[in-house]
Amino acid sequence: PSPAQDDEDTFKILVATDIHLGYLEKDPVRGNDTFVTFNEILDHAQKNEVDFVLLGGDLFHENKPSRKTVHSCLESLRKYCMGDRPVQFEILSDQAVNFHYSKFPWVNYQDENLNISIPVFSIHGNHDDPTGADALCALDILSCAGLVNHFGRSTSVEKIAISPILLRKGRTKIALYGLGSIPDERLYRMFVNKQVTMLRPKEDEDSWFNLFVIHQNRSKHGATNYIPEQFLDDFIDLVVWGHEHECKITPFQNEQQRFYISQPGSSVVTSLSPGEAVKKHIGLLHVKGKKMKMEKIALETVRTFHIEDVVLADHPDLFNPDNPNVTQAIQAFCMEKVELMLDNAERERLGNPHQPEKPIIRLRVDYAGGFEPFSIYRFSQKYMHRVANPKDIIHFFRHRGQKEKKDIDLNFGKLVSRPTEAMTLRVEDLVKQYFQTAEKKVQLSLLTERGMGEAVQEFVDKEEKDAIEELVKFQLEKTQRFLKERRTEAEEEKIDEEVIFCCTHMHRKRSNTCRNDIFTTVVRKMVDIISSYPFHIGLGKSTRMGQA
Repeated sequence: PSPAQDDEDTFKILVATDIHLGYLEKDPVRGNDTFVTFNEILDHAQKNEVDFVLLGGDLFHENKPSRKTVHSCLESLRKYCMGDRPVQFEILSDQAVNFHYSKFPWVNYQDENLNISIPVFSIHGNHDDPTGADALCALDILSCAGLVNHFGRSTSVEKIAISPILLRKGRTKIALYGLGSIPDERLYRMFVNKQVTMLRPKEDEDSWFNLFVIHQNRSKHGATNYIPEQFLDDFIDLVVWGHEHECKITPFQNEQQRFYISQPGSSVVTSLSPGEAVKKHIGLLHVKGKKMKMEKIALETVRTFHIEDVVLADHPDLFNPDNPNVTQAIQAFCMEKVELMLDNAERERLGNPHQPEKPIIRLRVDYAGGFEPFSIYRFSQKYMHRVANPKDIIHFFRHRGQKEKKDIDLNFGKLVSRPTEAMTLRVEDLVKQYFQTAEKKVQLSLLTERGMGEAVQEFVDKEEKDAIEELVKFQLEKTQRFLKERRTEAEEEKIDEEVIFCCTHMHRKRSNTCRNDIFTTVVRKMVDIISSYPFHIGLGKSTRMGQA
């Protein structure tokens, strides 16, 4: 076919994920990195005249992004995505189903009040997911403004039915499936229980190119804290997998399910781990009929990141732990390593004028074997004006196999003794473990451990100050309705019996009575404990493998 005919039938889609707008926005050196790279991504979309931009979640780093971050995002979208260039594809599906949670249930380029040249389709990630009583997220603001098409949102916790957005350009048809971030354990359980369904077009279902966008753990972090690729339907042609930050954008095939997976990775370094040091790319996806081609586009504005590991015990000829001057020798050795990394970073930057001047440097030093770490702060002073992260250039650690794992004591006031820097504890696990080991008088009855864990998680990680209060209010109203339906007599003993029956009926939980004063004490204790933790309490994800 001629090039003109090829263009008429070929979708060009710019694929990116995990942009994390607003990450370190108050940092004097790295504060604008995410905004600059986002502009570069949209500039590539404009220059390549793509049909649309597809984002795989975590457009924003914070669940409640600052006004500066939202304003910068709106500026970029308005600059690059609005214009007179006509959109060349059409929507065939029922948009009232695709965007049923929106007051404007249609794609933005079909809105007669807007002039969109490049539509942006995005699912939400675990950083910018819907929270609060109204279940809103930052993407809903962009959607309401007509600049982003937020899709893939599930509003049910019992069953998920993923209805695709059906797109057609010439003779090529794409069924675009999306699933915004859901806690991995919950989604894992729903897949196992056959509660997740991917709907297919009624007519000519084999003629569609099936594209699925997901934002979950792909690598295994626990028995159920990830989504196995085998859970996904085998009729899918390509999975764009967000959340994982290491760039593996070239599609690779799952041998069992036969579909292809593209893992674009993040466009900004958010954790100082080896996966983040891989060169950052976005993808230009060409789809014609059932065939596809992913073209890698290197991001030029991403700050250079170099990371290296050193094991002191591997250099017995250089370091003797019994030598009184060994610490000075280790410091000199580390300085030499950092200088070599800086030289490599400078050579890399010289070939790219768009790259930021100061690199990110990380030297991880395993000091097991009787060695003592030197002062990181004094060491950092030497590189204040040469690197973007002077305070955490050096990270001392001891290999796991060479130290005993400390048990977590969940008694109030002595939860953990000396936690390590790399330790990550999930809020919901902390809540669950506390109530499993708590005294009988503070056990939950009306509330569930799962619900309480999720509420405390939103309170801590999403800054939803009303999350716990809303949980209590919801559960009390639910219990009151149950009592009314049972026509319970207004006698205290009778009510207590019915409450116990209600708890057993609804939650199959322990049948002790839940008192408000006890509950309030527990919540305050939990929040105090969480606030006092000297290490990171996260969203159930690991940042050590390049994820966020």
